[in-house]
Amino acid sequence: MSSGPLANLKVVDLSTVLAGPNCARYLADFGAHVIKVENPHTGDSLRSMAWKDPRDGKGLWWKLVNRNKQTIAADLKNQDDLQLIKNLIDEADVLVENFRPGVLERLGLHPDELLARNKKLVIVRVTGFGQTGPYAQRPGFASIAESMAGLAAVSGDPDGPPMLPAIALTDEVTGITAAFATMVALHSGVGQVVDVNLLQTVFQIMGPVISLYKVAGELQPRLGSGLPYTVPRGVYQCSDGKWVGVSASSDTVAGRVMAVLGVGEDERFTTFTGRMENRRELEELMSTWCSTRTRDEVVKILADAEAAVGPVFDMADIADDEHYAARGMIPLVGDTPMQGLIASLSATPGVLRWEGRDLDADGDDIRARGWDA
Repeated sequence: MSSGPLANLKVVDLSTVLAGPNCARYLADFGAHVIKVENPHTGDSLRSMAWKDPRDGKGLWWKLVNRNKQTIAADLKNQDDLQLIKNLIDEADVLVENFRPGVLERLGLHPDELLARNKKLVIVRVTGFGQTGPYAQRPGFASIAESMAGLAAVSGDPDGPPMLPAIALTDEVTGITAAFATMVALHSGVGQVVDVNLLQTVFQIMGPVISLYKVAGELQPRLGSGLPYTVPRGVYQCSDGKWVGVSASSDTVAGRVMAVLGVGEDERFTTFTGRMENRRELEELMSTWCSTRTRDEVVKILADAEAAVGPVFDMADIADDEHYAARGMIPLVGDTPMQGLIASLSATPGVLRWEGRDLDADGDDIRARGWDA
């Protein structure tokens, strides 16, 4: 196993699909010994979700999210298998699960009993809506959380419908949140239950929009790629048909953008308030300026002016980009290119050891030797 900074941690991962497994993945990336437990009959449905690697027919989601983990197949409704998992949990530091509230208890793994047997255990429970509250028993999906946390309401064009993100945003962010909360609990030195859920996580990243409504009765409007407090901010098409993203989210940067546009002395655009009040005129100026120049020209001019600009990349652009290459952001794990480590630690870096493994790949060794497998 790894000698990474979390190499002393033992983690049992009972979770499936994305948010819970992502939590365990981040721990595994930095050295934790993670045993992924799957139903022997079905496996984790992530194995067959979405895109397959054309070389071996295996799921690309699976290879990424369950990298660095050992796998064992165990039926928690089978008493022998359940006892095996209990024995692993007795020695573990962390248990990650994402059943609906109450299912873990019905399976014979009640948190109170687990903590009585293993006082240092951190039990990370990832759900859609939390362990308590009127919505607790609802099935949890990222798109539902994004709808109910206010994200969809502020996303989309002004005259269009609310929009959901085009990626599994909340599942991804909740995995990071759960990993952070796990480390906080471990740092406390107290065995406990960590309650993480999709709704609270995406609500947490919404910024002060709830404060705005509570104190002023205002709702953030849908503005496409724009923000109500930053102008210009959005994506703009260039003369070659390519796009750039531009942001003027600080006064100094906005001043540089105004100078490039030739309106640096125009009093309408010298303050945040003025730019907001004259949004339409300023957005038209920005769009027109970009439309008469190629993407490379727009990026160079604004970058030379120390303004915030970047080309809109798709994955083909990213695959060939020099910065991604220089930072090693798309390493080979096994023989599959994928995202690298989420952060670089200078003294105790994480290690990418293998991609997601076959069902029960380590089962015989774990049954025979437990955590020494």
